[in-house]
Formats: sequence, C-alpha cells, structure tokens
Amino acid sequence: MSDFTDLIARAVSPSMSRAEREAVYGVVRQAMRRLQERDALDPADARAQLQAHFVEETIWEVEGLITRHLARQTIEAAERGQVSAPPP
Repeated sequence: MSDFTDLIARAVSPSMSRAEREAVYGVVRQAMRRLQERDALDPADARAQLQAHFVEETIWEVEGLITRHLARQTIEAAERGQVSAPPP
C-alpha cells in the first residue's frame, strides 16, 4: 500500500488548493471503480469495499501529510518573523 500512497502523494502538492487536490482524488476514485468494473466486482462485494476503504484511507493519510507540511511552514515563517523583528 505504501507504493499506492506514494503514487497519490506525487499526484498532489501542498501548493495545490484543496479543490485541486480533491479533483485528483476524484480521478483516483474513478480509476478504482473502473478497475472494479473491469474485474466484474460488485460494489457490494467485500473486496470492492475494502479497496474503496484503502483508497479513502490513503487519501486521508496524504491530506494529513500535507496539513503537517503546511503547519510546519507556518510555524517556521512565524519563527523567522520573531527572529527578524527588532526588540521593543
């Protein structure tokens, strides 16, 4: 599953808006459904549901990584502002 996470993480970027990232995730979800249709997997099948769960879990994980990255950038920028600010 880490290869799949890496693939999705490479498709999105912290510089993308949430809407842009959601569009990428939509393509991932659509590709999964097409693969399931190709394999004649019924959406109610436990295997299909597990695959869908993995996709959603991976998206959640990638969003968490992006959130942590953006938070770290915000903290670093705030620290730089404090260091460069002249003392009162």
